Amino acid sequence: MEVEVKLRLPDAGAHRRVAALLSPHRLRTDRQENLFFDGAGGELSSRRAVLRLRFYNGDARCVASLKARAVLVDGVSRVEEDEEELDPAEGRECVADPGRMGSVGSRVLRRCREEFGVGEFVGLGGFGNVRDVYEWKGLTLEVDETKYEFGTCYEIECESSDPEAVKKVIEEFLKDNGIEYKYSEVSKFATFRSGKLPE
Repeated sequence: MEVEVKLRLPDAGAHRRVAALLSPHRLRTDRQENLFFDGAGGELSSRRAVLRLRFYNGDARCVASLKARAVLVDGVSRVEEDEEELDPAEGRECVADPGRMGSVGSRVLRRCREEFGVGEFVGLGGFGNVRDVYEWKGLTLEVDETKYEFGTCYEIECESSDPEAVKKVIEEFLKDNGIEYKYSEVSKFATFRSGKLPE
């Protein structure tokens, strides 16, 4: 179970202010390409599951993840997640031809076939994300700039086993610095599928 605090920033200005305030604590920046897949019969989406291939910094790394039964309430996301490293070249071949996913020797893809009954994989498209990662007050903060075809979203995420305490610390930081925010109400994937930015 992945448990994350997710707070949405209103605009690029708020994102820049957060980045400037946290800059002494920055660990790295990851440029992510997120691509999503389902079964031809909607086998994953019909059971609230999402299959994603994420490429980091071009083809430096590729991670396959299967997320299921996501719940997002008051800025805290809980989702069952299974992740696995894939060879980036193999990942690219799957993007070019999703039908290849049926023969890739991957635990995550095998679960899609065996548990969810996916016979034929289809691509759904995706979006890019620039993630700045910070080590701050003992927390690993991820500050995202997510670029969809229909606009850009900004978000702070922090994985934690004690999300309410973490949320309080991040909220105090934002309030003390006069930075507006809202609790995220939908996942990035849900935003992508809706075709419009959250209100």
